[in-house]
Amino acid sequence: MADMEGDCRGVPEKEVDVAEEIKVREDNITSNKILNQQEKKKKMKTKKNRRSLSFPRFGCLRTKSHENGGVDMEVQFQGERNNPTHLVIMVNGIIGSAQNWRFAAKQLLKKYPENVIVHCSERNSSTLTFDGVDVMGDRLAEEVKHVISCHPSVQKISFVGHSLGGLVARYAIARLYEQDLTQETSQTNGDCGTDHLGDKDLCPEGQLKGKIAGLEPMNFITFASPHLGSLWHKQVPLFRGSRALEKFAARISWLLGRTGKHLFLTDGKDGKPPLLLRMVNDCEDLKFISALGSFRRRVAYANARFDRILLLYQLILHLCFLCITNSSRKI
Repeated sequence: MADMEGDCRGVPEKEVDVAEEIKVREDNITSNKILNQQEKKKKMKTKKNRRSLSFPRFGCLRTKSHENGGVDMEVQFQGERNNPTHLVIMVNGIIGSAQNWRFAAKQLLKKYPENVIVHCSERNSSTLTFDGVDVMGDRLAEEVKHVISCHPSVQKISFVGHSLGGLVARYAIARLYEQDLTQETSQTNGDCGTDHLGDKDLCPEGQLKGKIAGLEPMNFITFASPHLGSLWHKQVPLFRGSRALEKFAARISWLLGRTGKHLFLTDGKDGKPPLLLRMVNDCEDLKFISALGSFRRRVAYANARFDRILLLYQLILHLCFLCITNSSRKI
């Protein structure tokens, strides 16, 4: 009987031990889950802290969409009313949109958060970029006027254009150019020695002339813009210098609308030269060179290598032409 009682007591003891082990395992699993969740929360907090620490002067990035589709981006500091004084207009290329400039706009605002407002143009996006350089330039000019009316605090203006956007911006500034008769014109050209945004005035008094939409023109910058068009002289590397392909492309340039005709210089009619050729001189109604010369800094960027669309030398040739033109006559 004693042995039987001992055996009966032993069975439930084993069952209790197994149950305790299972409970301990479950507790361990639960505690591990809690620890993992806590670690994840800590990592999230550290990431947020790092982000906030990496932007000590960076307030809240505010974006505002206009009815015409353009996007304004500026930094809003808490408890302060932001009155930016420098308007930067960013212009997209062919089949582009304002979205192409969002990253660049954020980087610019990160560098200059206090006095800059960036407007990414949207009036010439997608298939609207086939309407021609002149039509797009007129649209951009009207868009710039609207943006300025929405921000009465701005005093300075800069343009940044990519690819076709550089040509559109050149046409637009000619539309917006206002000659300032109170300042003497200068025969000099080039950088007057300013900072990257041109805010620091190092130019001699009287050297600057003209305004753009009533604002002081600061920087005019283009990236990979075909200032000489795309006709002949191996301007389009995709054709590998084939005269036959270049000639064929010029004949079918109408497939890209009026823009294609402008780029391939096939738009000249009634004795008038092509538009891009006219844009290298001041016309009676549009002062292309005077408008460009009114900016403190004029910069053209291009890839020396790996650019399949635009060759470097056409940009250099055009800049040399501008230097010679501006140094040989008054603007």
